[in-house]
Amino acid sequence: MKQIVGVADMKVSNNPAESIITYSLGSCIGVVIYDPVVKVGGLLHYMLPESSIDQDKAAARPYMFADSGIPRLFKTAYQLGAVKRRMKIYAAGGAEILDQKGFFNIGKRNYMALKKIFFKNNVMINRQDVGGNVNRTVRIEIATGDIYVKTSGSREVKI
Repeated sequence: MKQIVGVADMKVSNNPAESIITYSLGSCIGVVIYDPVVKVGGLLHYMLPESSIDQDKAAARPYMFADSGIPRLFKTAYQLGAVKRRMKIYAAGGAEILDQKGFFNIGKRNYMALKKIFFKNNVMINRQDVGGNVNRTVRIEIATGDIYVKTSGSREVKI
């Protein structure tokens, strides 16, 4: 069974029959977490680095922003028995798709927000596929923790 994570959305599961997938990560960042002991996995697809730009929108759609979405991703996984020190973490996205000249640098700013939050909370990224100018689709299998990535014009690969 496939759970789809839309833009500014998040899913966490401990159901081994499920996979969680998000499509078309451009400047957005997809954060995948997985605790192999309790087999809890989650995926967040956030659009912007900081919720301070629009407090009302952040309250209504917390997964839209790194600083409000990332803590909720981890807390939801903890409720299912995940433990921070056991988690494997993967990040993808942060590309410059519509902004080829780098005027707004949304992809880079999204990635820097992730790094800042992780640094402050003593969290390490195990693998990543960030930057460039390609869209990415990311999928995690809850039963195994296997993560698959597909970039525009190529086939899906296990990382």
